[in-house]
Amino acid sequence: MRHGATHQLALRLEAGTLTLGEAFAFMSGLYFRGKLAYATTFADRARPSTFVITPTRGLQPPDLVITRALIDEFAGVDVSQDDERYRRPLLADARRLEGAMASHERIVLLGSVATAKYLDVLSGVFGDRLSFPSDFVGRGDMSRGGLMLRAAAAGTELEYVALTEQTPRHGRRPPRLTPVL
Repeated sequence: MRHGATHQLALRLEAGTLTLGEAFAFMSGLYFRGKLAYATTFADRARPSTFVITPTRGLQPPDLVITRALIDEFAGVDVSQDDERYRRPLLADARRLEGAMASHERIVLLGSVATAKYLDVLSGVFGDRLSFPSDFVGRGDMSRGGLMLRAAAAGTELEYVALTEQTPRHGRRPPRLTPVL
């Protein structure tokens, strides 16, 4: 973000060619890279079906070109279900998405299921059609990122469970992932 920075991403931001997915992957590291690789690998190719939850703009495609002003806008808002600047756009986009879904379709949340910041908004719209990878239970961000990168590379989709009030979202930490050499 520093004016005059020479890092490749900084140059692309200045040139107006940096995408939301690339920026979030840079800022979040392994966890977001895993989400993006996994979602891209298993997304419905017939229509846009991969979205990033943003602090102020609801659901956006990862290929959205971003600006310095948009990053500043995102940085000024707390991602909390109590902050209307976050909640209102996410709720509107979730309702729009839900209205376009076929009755048999589901939403797979690749974000944290242990906190209310996503669930309070999304579960109210999608109900039991909101699901998540069951292997997320007990894993931290980096472990989930590694798990998704491996699943994407192997072409093996994870098993999903519906996110309901009764669904266990916290649990015992699973064994560490085997290092990839």
